[in-house]
Amino acid sequence: MALTVASQVKEVIKKSEMNCAGDFCDALDKKVEEIVNNAVSRAKSNDRKTVRPGDL
Repeated sequence: MALTVASQVKEVIKKSEMNCAGDFCDALDKKVEEIVNNAVSRAKSNDRKTVRPGDL
């Protein structure tokens, strides 16, 4: 499941005058999913059903 928009990510990288490896967006999606899962775990550990920015 894609959590990021590859074209937008590549655009940001291009603005920095860098190139984007073909597998970068896949790795980024995995990292984002990890961050979200950690935030969900933190919210659950605080007995909440709402994930908040502070959970990041």
